[in-house]
Amino acid sequence: MWMPITLLGICGSMRRGSLNRALLVAVGETLPEGATLRQWDSLDLPIFSTDLEDPPAVVALKRAIAEADGVVFAVPEYNYSIPGGLKNAIDWISNPPAKSPLRGKPCAIIGAASGMSGTIRAQAHMRQILLYSDSPVLSQPEILVARAYERFDAEGRLIDTVTREWLTKFGAALVRYIERHAPRTS
Repeated sequence: MWMPITLLGICGSMRRGSLNRALLVAVGETLPEGATLRQWDSLDLPIFSTDLEDPPAVVALKRAIAEADGVVFAVPEYNYSIPGGLKNAIDWISNPPAKSPLRGKPCAIIGAASGMSGTIRAQAHMRQILLYSDSPVLSQPEILVARAYERFDAEGRLIDTVTREWLTKFGAALVRYIERHAPRTS
């Protein structure tokens, strides 16, 4: 790693005890040396409208994304797609399109679910949404944690060694991906 990497983790779930929030914590614990992840606290935002000025929470989120080297979205799956609060946040973040802090920002998508799909549909939708903001998205390795309730303890700590190994590989791949997309100064 040739430079320190700062990541912003954004969880699409509003629940404090969300397994996707716990998954973001585990990503932060498994990143290579020199890389750090800060979790964004809340996506509790008003419904997006171009008639409104950016509220303070949106301004702060846009600034946090702009300051990060990359963004990790932890995406739960609701009704075969992403949660409405996450879509609403992305609508705010991507407006106006030419000034969106997501434009060109390296991103990654992860997800944990109690079922067997591991958020595969939600992640596919999230990739489609990020096309609009021209955000490069890490394609491999995919982190689709199925039966997540078996992989975390009651306090939300990752206890599954195989998942931890996946996250370690994911973190290393994400750092390399961000380094490839980093602006170069001469």
